[in-house]
Amino acid sequence: MRATVGRAATVAGAVVLTGGLGNDAVTLPGTLAAVAAAGVGLAVNPKVLRAPASVRWTAISIYAAPHAGCAALLVGERLAPDGPVSFLVQAAAVALWTGATWLLRPGLTAREFTDEALAQALAEAEKAEEAPVEPAAPSYDSPQARWWGERFAIEGGVAPGTVLLQHQQVSEQCLALVIGAQKRGQPVPEISKPGLSAELDLPEDLIDIGPVPGRGAGVRLLVLGQRPVAEPEAEGPGDSDAEVWAQIAATAMPGVELIEANTYEVHKELT
Repeated sequence: MRATVGRAATVAGAVVLTGGLGNDAVTLPGTLAAVAAAGVGLAVNPKVLRAPASVRWTAISIYAAPHAGCAALLVGERLAPDGPVSFLVQAAAVALWTGATWLLRPGLTAREFTDEALAQALAEAEKAEEAPVEPAAPSYDSPQARWWGERFAIEGGVAPGTVLLQHQQVSEQCLALVIGAQKRGQPVPEISKPGLSAELDLPEDLIDIGPVPGRGAGVRLLVLGQRPVAEPEAEGPGDSDAEVWAQIAATAMPGVELIEANTYEVHKELT
């Protein structure tokens, strides 16, 4: 149906242009008819009007090109001087317009151009959806958090899915870490004490993993290294360790009790 209408419009345009060769009265109505035909044609071809923004005006220009050419030729016929040479030039222009419009079929070309653009846009959208989204690089609040994240919390590491929330250098040979789950509302995944021991080259008995007093399962307390030991006092050596530990726990890890004391040299990377 569209092909038949297009062919008929081409024939009608050729007739109008031929009539304009010797009759100036055809110029104005013929020009208006060409403009109206372009508007009606675009209105009944919403595919062209709804083409992707990157090619929309190109498709509209292709569709309206024969109509604009017909109007331009009608005006040229009106303004061209009289004479046999001028008449032959005008007739050749009419023949060229008719042949080009008949062969190239701009209306069909515009629709096919739009279809190709739509297919390409859909293909690119599907490709973008299928392409894996690279996770954003994690940000760390401190060098210690980076140390934990890049060494232990990586996939396949000792403590994947965890983050270092706080750290406290309890003493020169003791480090306390508060570890949290990466996903809020989730418990801290199980952290392998043997894995930490192997990774840090630290005896397992110098690694404590337990709850943080007063907090839920979303955080865990990790103590590495030698616990501090107080110097014995004359009036009561039995309680000195507990007193010193209570002072440390007040700032580093409230509620944690001193269990035992050992001597061990911590690697520099922990300090």
